[in-house]
Amino acid sequence: MLQIRDHMSRSTHSLTPQLGLAEALDRLHDSGLSGLPVLDPQQRLIGFLSEQDCIPSLLTGSYHCDTRTRVEDLMSRTPLSVSPDDSILDLARQMTEARPKVYPVLEGNRVVGIISRRQVMQALNTQMKGCLPT
Repeated sequence: MLQIRDHMSRSTHSLTPQLGLAEALDRLHDSGLSGLPVLDPQQRLIGFLSEQDCIPSLLTGSYHCDTRTRVEDLMSRTPLSVSPDDSILDLARQMTEARPKVYPVLEGNRVVGIISRRQVMQALNTQMKGCLPT
C-alpha cells in the first residue's frame, strides 16, 4: 500500500497565530509550499494558512498600507489533515473533492510533516510507471 509516510516532507515550516501577514508570506515563500500549518505554543495544529487565504487581505492591505493583519485573522480554523499511515490513494480521492493543495500530516495532535498535491501525483505516477510493460 502506498502510505503518506513514504512520500511526505518532514517539514519544520510552520506559522504562529500572532505572526503578521508580511512575515507569514515570507515564510510561505521560503518554504516553497502554497500553505503552512499554524501551531500553538505546545506545537499543536490550530489552523492552516494558504496563499489563497492571504490574497484578499494582501490586496486591501497593500492598497491602504494596513499592516495589522495577523495569521489568526486569515487562517482556516478547521484544517483538513492526514495521518502518516493513511493511503496515498485515499488522499488522492479526497483531493478530487477538497481544494487544499497541501495537507499537514499528524501523529496524534502533533504535526510530523506535510504532503502536497505534487507529492501525491509523483507517488501515483511512480506506481503507474510500474504497471507499464517494458
